[in-house]
Parts: sequence; structure tokens; C-alpha cells
Amino acid sequence: MDIDDRKFVSVIIPVYNNQKNLKLCLSALESQTYSQELYEIIVIDNNSEENIAAVTKKFKQVILATESKLSSYAARNQGIKIAKGELLAFTDSDCIPNPDWLEKGINHLLSVPNCGAIAGKIELYYQNKNNPNAAEIFDKIVNLQQEKYVEEKHYGATANLFTFKRVFHEVGLFNSNLKSGGDADWGNRVFAYGYKIIYADDVIVLHPARNSLKQLAKKVIRQTGGTFDRDRQNSNNDRQKLGFEWILSYFIQLRPPLRSAVRKSLAARELKDIFSKVELILIIIIIHYLRLSEEIRLQLGGESKG
Repeated sequence: MDIDDRKFVSVIIPVYNNQKNLKLCLSALESQTYSQELYEIIVIDNNSEENIAAVTKKFKQVILATESKLSSYAARNQGIKIAKGELLAFTDSDCIPNPDWLEKGINHLLSVPNCGAIAGKIELYYQNKNNPNAAEIFDKIVNLQQEKYVEEKHYGATANLFTFKRVFHEVGLFNSNLKSGGDADWGNRVFAYGYKIIYADDVIVLHPARNSLKQLAKKVIRQTGGTFDRDRQNSNNDRQKLGFEWILSYFIQLRPPLRSAVRKSLAARELKDIFSKVELILIIIIIHYLRLSEEIRLQLGGESKG
């Protein structure tokens, strides 16, 4: 792509605390192969307790904005509103984009006819590169499966997403009332409008794998609540209906997913000892029942947790 054909892009990053990772993210964005004259970086501080300005002021391309509503989707919406670019790129404060991330993402976005979004690869990395623990392996095999999201569920996670500002004008902004799943909600609207959502394997950001059961549990609770809230809003019901089918579906899930857990554990070649493999089996089973119990709690009238 000749430089004359390139267009200005706004990179949008919501942040809540996380100074250390934000600095890594912004350093990676400062070293892009795309011309620095053709992009801005908008960081939206979403009520952080840490001093985010102390980090952003060190990067000349960064515009710091604030969003008082505690929601990453509200923060992204604020970024969209002030963005100068016709093209928008989204990533998260704990992601490290590859040096050619912007260039390749924009190339894909502009070369696909009727493109609504480009969803790039999210590559998880470990604290100890050569010795991941069971929690990290679980996170890698279960979460942030961007290609699967695109092919099966018609959306891309906002950790690595490119689109046009005009698409938001047409289909609407992110649903800021959702604690999780707002990217799926928005992507499904884009797909319903007839746009293409494309997975791009060479548009890469690195993302740290969650390395403890506590971190995994927090994520699954947030995801479960987000899915429940999204389904509730889409069905226009205060609560999903309770009945025989609902009770039966959860009764069936009471059986532990032992066979699946063992299969995934045996396939995890990065786990080098039997104790780690057993730990992975236990994590899979614990997360299964945690998700199930959270779904039941929500069905019985509980509120989703952020």
C-alpha cells in the first residue's frame, strides 16, 4: 500500500489501573511500521485509582480521555466519539501489538469488500515461557479463541479489532450496560447488517495468560453475567423463564466433564509432569461448576458481577 493511499487511524484503548502493562502496550504502539503521522492513540481512563497520566504523558501520540461510567464498553464509546480517524483499531491495555499490527490490520480492512471488521490473532504468552502452569494452559485452550469467535459466533474480541467509524454510525455503539460480551453483541449487529467479519492470522497482539484459578474464576463470573444480561436484553424479558426445560438443562450439566478434562489435559504437551496435568483436570471441572452455579444464581434473581 502506497503512503498516499493510507488513511488516518485512531487506536482506542480503555484502561482501569494497569500502569505497568499500559506502558508496554504504548511502547509497542510507538514502534509501529505504520507512519506515526497517520495514527493517534486514545487512552480512556475508566476511573483508575492509579495515575494513568503519569504513563501516557511519556508518549507524544497519546490523547488521554476519561469515562466515569465503570464499563470498558462505555470507555471505548468515549474513544470512538473523540476519534479523528475514519479507521478505528481496538486493543487492550494488557496487550502488546506486533510491530506490523497497524499496517497489516489496515491492509486487511481496506482490501476486503463490504468489510465490517477485521479480528486479529490474540496470542497468549506465559510468565515463564518454557514452563507454563495449569491455569495458563487452561486460559490458552479456552479463552480468546479469536478465529472460533469469527467463524462460529460472528464477532471479534476487542483486544484485537479493526473497523470503520461509519460502521458504528450505522449499527450503533457498544452496549455500555454490559459488563462482558459487549464485543459479541456489537459484532452480531454488524453481521446482521450484512457486513463481513474476517479473521486475520497475521494481525497479532500478545496477551498475558491468566496464571491462577482466582483470575480464571473472576473472568468466568464476568463472562457468565455478561452473556446472561445480553440474552435478557435481547429477549426483552426481565428474567429468562424458569421451567422444566431450564431445570433439565442444568441437571444434565451436573455430571462432571471428566472425559473432556482428561482429553484436554493429555493433549497439553506444554505441561511436563503428571501433577500439572491433574491440576489442569481439576481446574476444568472447577470452572465448569463455577459457571453452572453462577448461571443458576442469575436465573434465580441474582445480579451479574463486574
